[in-house]
Amino acid sequence: MDQIVFQNACLQDLHAISRQILQLFPDDRVFAFYGNLGAGKTTLIKAFCEILAVADEVTSPSFAIVNEYRCETDELVYHFDFYRIKKIEEVLDIGYEEYLFSGWYCFLEWADKVEELLPGSYVFISLLKNESDEGRKILAQRKTTD
Repeated sequence: MDQIVFQNACLQDLHAISRQILQLFPDDRVFAFYGNLGAGKTTLIKAFCEILAVADEVTSPSFAIVNEYRCETDELVYHFDFYRIKKIEEVLDIGYEEYLFSGWYCFLEWADKVEELLPGSYVFISLLKNESDEGRKILAQRKTTD
């Protein structure tokens, strides 16, 4: 199983980290982000979007559930935030399958709330704040549920 761990990652490291994760998982398009509130999920997703040359402003889709961004190459990126999801039916109602199986990049914040809807293979990304400083431990690995 491919896996990469970044110890004591700081804000300045996020572009390099995003690039390395994308290089390690070149064929994957669904990235599920796990971490407590304030762990840096949205900030890391912004770095991914910059590496992918997203032309739009990247903001958290906390209330919209999903934001669609267009890259300079005209490709699409979908950014989900499931923090406010109360029932799985809310995700079913937005037609999540069309997004996740579109072939475009999908970045999912609070993926633990919709784990039963994740595809058979995805990239699991965990962010854990260091207690002693502003650094983060970031782990990325491919998960398969088949």
